[in-house]
Amino acid sequence: MTRKEPVKNSARPANRSGRTASGTPRSAVSGTQTPRQPSSSKRKAQAARLRRMRRKRIRNTILLVLLLVVLCGAGGLGVYKLRGGLFSSPANAFNAFSEFDNTLISKEDQRAEGFAQNLCVVTKDVDLDSVSLDDNQAGVLLNLNDKKVLYAKGAYNKVYPASITKIMTAMLALKYGNMDDTVTISQENVTLESGSQVAGFQAGDQVTMDQLLHCLLVYSANDAASAIAEHVGGTTDKFVEMMNSFAAELGCTGTHFTNPHGLQDENHYTTPYDIYLMLKEALNYPEFTDITQMSSYTVTYKHSDGSDASATLPATDHYLTGEATAPKDVTILGGKTGTTDKAGNCLALLSQNAYGKPFISIVMGASSKDVLYQEMTSLLQNINS
Repeated sequence: MTRKEPVKNSARPANRSGRTASGTPRSAVSGTQTPRQPSSSKRKAQAARLRRMRRKRIRNTILLVLLLVVLCGAGGLGVYKLRGGLFSSPANAFNAFSEFDNTLISKEDQRAEGFAQNLCVVTKDVDLDSVSLDDNQAGVLLNLNDKKVLYAKGAYNKVYPASITKIMTAMLALKYGNMDDTVTISQENVTLESGSQVAGFQAGDQVTMDQLLHCLLVYSANDAASAIAEHVGGTTDKFVEMMNSFAAELGCTGTHFTNPHGLQDENHYTTPYDIYLMLKEALNYPEFTDITQMSSYTVTYKHSDGSDASATLPATDHYLTGEATAPKDVTILGGKTGTTDKAGNCLALLSQNAYGKPFISIVMGASSKDVLYQEMTSLLQNINS
């Protein structure tokens, strides 16, 4: 048998146009199909998807821009606020820097800004025709209701307070002590400088805190001050720390205490304005004004052997004892005296005029008690005008 030779394909290769040599499309010769173009519905779906994606990108871009605007606005508002913008402080708040523009502000004016809300503010000396204190003296007359300064001389001058110190001692006794406590007088309490004003207690005597407070404020007894300090503070040094801490709390920046009674010490000092701050605070304790209006006080206590003892102590305020007369229609509501050689004669008073308005008046450094009460009376004559 002869074997048939395979038939060779004599067709020409297709040209570049995709057709055979005879012009017939290749697909027709080879039997394969060209890829179909997307249908109309698919093209529409694809276009819709592209539109949605475009809208989403636009929306995201807008949100990003809005977020950036909000953040920039918040940042700008914060800077504006820090620089003292519209919302940095209440509309009516006192601002020393805006009030005095770019001028230098004195220490007294800076102090005034912090106390303007509730206190009388002294920024300079204020004269009264009827009042004349010596060059080395200081004093103030302040209207508590209207917060007006009627008179001021050296309100921030350093002065020795003497027994006016006992205003602070009394406040701490009322703030932290128990008036029913019985206190045993120690040797330290009665070991004081010669000539010191004392109630006459002896070591071992039994006295209540209430009795000690009366002796302190009515008679200005230094042994009572020492006993209160030791009982309330544990030690005198600890009590003095409490005094300085409370003074700082009240804003008494010109005050430093070294003892509870006011006996002379170069490092024990205050200012007339700080005395005003302390006396004003003391008025929050009804017992303080009740006691400081007394013309005398009789203390009854026991000695260490159980025997009874008593003493009647006159007030140191001459207005209360009748040795000095307050002006007409002026009522003395209390206060504190103070006297040492270096402090001179001093008096801090709370009084009331004919209309019931309260005033604080302070005179420091008078040359004698007579001069002290003359000067204080000249101040008090102005509270009804």
